[in-house]
Amino acid sequence: MGSKLPSSQNHLLQTFQEYLSVEKGLSDNSIYSYGYDLNKFAIFLEKEHINFLEVKTNDIMRFLEEERERKISAKTLAREVVAIRQFYKFLRDEKRLDSNPTEKIETPEVARTIPDYLTQTEIDELFITIKEDNLYELRDKCIFELLYSSGLRISEACNLKIGDVDMENMAITVEGKGGRQRLVPFGEKSLDILKKYMAESRPEILKKRVCEFVFVSKKGSYINRKSVWRLLNHYIKRTKIKKKVTPHTLRHSFATHLLENHADLKSVQELLGHIDISTTQIY
Repeated sequence: MGSKLPSSQNHLLQTFQEYLSVEKGLSDNSIYSYGYDLNKFAIFLEKEHINFLEVKTNDIMRFLEEERERKISAKTLAREVVAIRQFYKFLRDEKRLDSNPTEKIETPEVARTIPDYLTQTEIDELFITIKEDNLYELRDKCIFELLYSSGLRISEACNLKIGDVDMENMAITVEGKGGRQRLVPFGEKSLDILKKYMAESRPEILKKRVCEFVFVSKKGSYINRKSVWRLLNHYIKRTKIKKKVTPHTLRHSFATHLLENHADLKSVQELLGHIDISTTQIY
């Protein structure tokens, strides 16, 4: 993606591509589509001697005007706006930018599809395959339990620190997108596996090393998003589940199952950390 661009531009695109895959769970085709549109935008910027982090709203408007002059279809133009909007939302959430240059650009009407999720039976099948008598499988099961039972984003689980977990009150302080904090409760099942992981698995993985993060890797540092995605794929292969499953699928399953059990939309919105309730309404 963006192979003819300067390395700094390429790095931003590649980081965004990883986010779309690991965090959002998009298909290869969708990721390619985002990359194609953003690469086109990057070539326009290069011609104007502007890099991604210097872009202003007017630069985006000039790009879109050029596209209109090329007589591209309304559908393609809408897709390009969505790609650029999502890219700059990502950069803003990652604190690479202080403001989002797409905020004043009108949002095109784009049909939203219902996210994939696992049924309760499929969730049970997945968790049964992960063994708690193995140090690393216990860690992985604990991560997946929080992704599903608390609706955490994969980045939120990976960035969770010891001080963020309140065992006594069964709640986690989560720093979500854009640095926004929220308090997320967890249940008895999560408490049991968290206690077991913290007592049995984590100390053995760390040995004498020190790490502030809850979930640790073999190297003694925090476990990254890509590793969690890869591990989940590994466990899914043990099951009969044929769906494409990503860490974000567990978050979708959390929301869907809550609503199926008559939770109100506002409560689910707060638990997921959605600013706009319309994001929650897709469930």
